[in-house]
Amino acid sequence: MAEMEFRRGDHVSWASHSGRAYGVVREKLTERTHVRGHAVNASPEAPQYRIRNDDSGRDVAHRPEVLRHEPK
Repeated sequence: MAEMEFRRGDHVSWASHSGRAYGVVREKLTERTHVRGHAVNASPEAPQYRIRNDDSGRDVAHRPEVLRHEPK
């Protein structure tokens, strides 16, 4: 399966404990960092995306395989 690519400003969704969550991609992460106090083990071979949650306004990080594009 081809790797999904997302760009800054893309509207995406992912499965959460309360159903589907929605947000906007802020950046592609390609090195180890922290998002809201949680370690994110991103690398160029295994990137993750920093996403601003539409409901909470908080940033989260997710792997591309759990995200899907949503219409704006």
